[in-house]
Amino acid sequence: MKSSHGTQPHYHVRRTTESDAGAVAEVYLRSRKEMVTCAPLAHSDESVREWVRGQLIPRGNVTLVMLDGVIVGFVAVSQTAECAWIDQLYVLPSYIRRGVGTALLDHARNTLQPPIRLYTFQCNDVARHFYEHHGFKPLEYNDGSNNEENCPDILYEWRPE
Repeated sequence: MKSSHGTQPHYHVRRTTESDAGAVAEVYLRSRKEMVTCAPLAHSDESVREWVRGQLIPRGNVTLVMLDGVIVGFVAVSQTAECAWIDQLYVLPSYIRRGVGTALLDHARNTLQPPIRLYTFQCNDVARHFYEHHGFKPLEYNDGSNNEENCPDILYEWRPE
């Protein structure tokens, strides 16, 4: 998306480091609280911060996007023998529809071995539209019994055409 000056914003994409944990947790918390109100968080803010600091970032598969020195989104990925996974993809709400999610998704698609799968909540219309717009197809609809929020979700898959 173009900025108010008519130029494309320059996003910096890089792997996370331990020092990014606080900002990554804030992106997650703000996005979940403001954009996914239909699926309330199953953990306290402090538990989320500890999970990001102690588990998510140390796994080493988290990439972030920065704009003007601010972390505005991140993606966490994993790979199994069967497929690759986008485990987390969150963008600060004020940066939605500004190319951040697309930059993260492009990074994942360029670095992972397809097929690529992910889950999103059925009630998250913004995420569903985003993934479907980028070629992800729904594989199954679930009742929420397999996620901590107990909120119905959708398993999506992307394969190159």
